[in-house]
Amino acid sequence: MTQFAILIFDKLTALDAVGPYEVLSRVPGTELVFVGPAAGPLRTDTGRLGLNADAVIEDVTEPDVLLIPGGEGNRPLLKDDRVLDWVRGVHEHTTWTTSVCTGSLVLGAAGLLEGKRATTHWAYHDTLEEYGATAVTERFVEDGKVMTAAGVSAGIDMSLALVARMFHENVARAIQLGIEYDPAPPFDSGSPEKAAPELVSLVRGMERSQT
Repeated sequence: MTQFAILIFDKLTALDAVGPYEVLSRVPGTELVFVGPAAGPLRTDTGRLGLNADAVIEDVTEPDVLLIPGGEGNRPLLKDDRVLDWVRGVHEHTTWTTSVCTGSLVLGAAGLLEGKRATTHWAYHDTLEEYGATAVTERFVEDGKVMTAAGVSAGIDMSLALVARMFHENVARAIQLGIEYDPAPPFDSGSPEKAAPELVSLVRGMERSQT
């Protein structure tokens, strides 16, 4: 049975994990597990939502897909040898190793992005390149068996593409229809290229305050 493992931790960004969960959990005949450095409830970056880690990292060693979300809580993981060793070990067995938003920084810290094209939240492209990656401005990027998504909502796009690659495009299309993922945002300010400069500066400052 195909196993999806989503790493969660205190102060993660909820949609980074829950967006992919909504897609991946609907694939028939598969298993999805939330795994954490410790089992039990973990709070998101706003502190207003709790997610439950059903297993500790040592209990999930060979998932078919690893997904690492972003959020200010993953910054300590960048120097956490226990977590980084686990990521490297799991990567040896995965069909796909993936990330959403600043989750790619964890992949970079584990040494998995050296020389690869990858993406992350737009405010962290320079940080991503410090790990030897070539940062690109795309909703999601595939390089070998590593697939990285841009900020937050891009994890849904990536997960649908992942389902199409692993199973069948019609499976992904059916899931997209089932969750009625048909974006039509009220504002055209979803990227720094489209947003007003003052908004870009505001958001960049907010993001950097979490580093």
